[in-house]
Amino acid sequence: MNLSKNIPSLLLERYKKSPNGKSIGWIESNTIKTITMSEYFLEISYLTLKFEEIGIKSNDKISILADTSALWNIYDLASLSLNAVVVPIYPTYLAEEIDFILNHSESKCLIIDSLVQLKKVIQVQEKLEFLKTIICIEKIEEKELTQLSNNIRFFQHGEFSSAGKEIHERRPLRVEELINSVQDDSLASIVYTSGTTGLPKGALIRHKAFWSMLNNVRQSLSANIGDSDRTLTFLPLSHVLGRCDSMLGLCLGLETIYAESIEKLVDNISLARPTIMIAVPRIFEKIYTKTLEKINQEGLVKKKVFDWANEITTKYFDFLDLDKSPPGSLILAKNIAYKTVFSKIYDRFGGKIRFFVSGGAPLSPEIILFLRNANLTILEGYGLTETIAPCFLNPVSKQTAGTVGLPLGDTQIKFADDGEILLKTAALFSGYYKNESESDKAMEDGWFKSGDIGELDNNGYLKITDRKKDIIITSGGKNVAPQKIENMMKTTSFISHFMVIGDKKKYLTGIIGIEKESFLKHLDELELKSNCTLEEISKNQEVRALISNEISLINEKLAKFETIKDFYISPVEFTPENGLLTPSLKLKKKVILEKFKEEIDALYKQKKL
Repeated sequence: MNLSKNIPSLLLERYKKSPNGKSIGWIESNTIKTITMSEYFLEISYLTLKFEEIGIKSNDKISILADTSALWNIYDLASLSLNAVVVPIYPTYLAEEIDFILNHSESKCLIIDSLVQLKKVIQVQEKLEFLKTIICIEKIEEKELTQLSNNIRFFQHGEFSSAGKEIHERRPLRVEELINSVQDDSLASIVYTSGTTGLPKGALIRHKAFWSMLNNVRQSLSANIGDSDRTLTFLPLSHVLGRCDSMLGLCLGLETIYAESIEKLVDNISLARPTIMIAVPRIFEKIYTKTLEKINQEGLVKKKVFDWANEITTKYFDFLDLDKSPPGSLILAKNIAYKTVFSKIYDRFGGKIRFFVSGGAPLSPEIILFLRNANLTILEGYGLTETIAPCFLNPVSKQTAGTVGLPLGDTQIKFADDGEILLKTAALFSGYYKNESESDKAMEDGWFKSGDIGELDNNGYLKITDRKKDIIITSGGKNVAPQKIENMMKTTSFISHFMVIGDKKKYLTGIIGIEKESFLKHLDELELKSNCTLEEISKNQEVRALISNEISLINEKLAKFETIKDFYISPVEFTPENGLLTPSLKLKKKVILEKFKEEIDALYKQKKL
């Protein structure tokens, strides 16, 4: 048995155990292409050997600036097999952000996937002190390379891989030698936080910590996931949750299919028919609001049938939640409800899904319970960059909506006096790169200070109540946890993003992000043209009335001091590209406060509430 605790050792062990077993696949011309574990290992080997030949050594930094794909994963594992350090960069980052990470990490080599990314690098190439080599996954025409500095070598992926294949033919055992020399305590990756405030910090992740995270997942899920399972991967591999997803096959033996893009996800799900998927709350929020909108448009009779089905199925699961057997009449009614209503929702996901894992941000319990009625089980979990993704997860056997479940593997938890969650696990980062002061601030007597406020329920399930830095204290002294309110607002039809405002203010207001797609079926009644802009929608008084009504309904479910008294609708969509969201789709609250300062001030002027 292999006693090593590093990622390449997992890869080698998996390859030797089942060379003809499943590994990864991708979608090409509306067809699923898959390769065996043996073919997968060879593709990784070619790149590892070519990296070594061009002078990449142990502990050298290799950055990857590319969209999620099978080749992203292959380059990742090839780099790790050489004991190089992988530095993921979000593909949505601008040139100056790429410049910062490449220089701060001292990356010698950069993997890109397109001309778009090359042009960003060219913009800042004169500032790049350490970069010596670029490898591009997509073929780029020679004329596009004329502006690239002569100090930077450029390889097309095809030629790079082919050259590695020739080396492998001469030295077939070299990759195994390299893998066996990887030390468990070696640095595997520097993962830069997406920076909701200030510059991103580079979390140092060692091989042993990466291995421990996967081992914790294996201990918790090996009875529920195996080589008959398939996952469809679409999250950014620059994010620790996506990276975890991409490596699950190494520890659990499932097949990983890479989606073409998030835009093609719906079509890809129907084609790939996954049994398991890892996603972020925004995906489920969109499913929920679109489903309810469609039901509301189908007429009174269908709406009544849906309400009946929802009520019956909810009652059925209420019995299960109390560990009681539902009566036979309820089981029969539930089966009819599923067949007539909820099966259609389930089938949209390929008809094979056993469960989803949701992470990266909190998900409204209302959405979890609704999708459960359609046999779409969501295991909500919790983790941070510093814990290398999941450290808590709702078990397959029993989920509690509104919690992030139980600790995974060796994870320990305790709470500071103010309710902050403190964590201890072998799956933990080793500090921030070149930032000793922030590294020291993050730890307390060996415990990681998460920055999240939480509590355990009577069954030991963890409930996150808010981010410590996000807690709002009104001028009246009321402590408000905005996360709960923001999540409730996002369950409505027209609100895509919501940020609660009110620190040191008399009352709460909100900044609202909308998407044109949500209003397309309502343009006639709103007297808007099909080519109208988002700004025109945001200023439309009927739109404001629709959103005001949605907020009023949510306010009825809140304590008086938590209610939203006024709001401003953003004339621009909230996206990572314009800096209002992080690449993992969280609100950049500091940026939003600065951008809408005048509008926020206006919400508090001359109001008598």
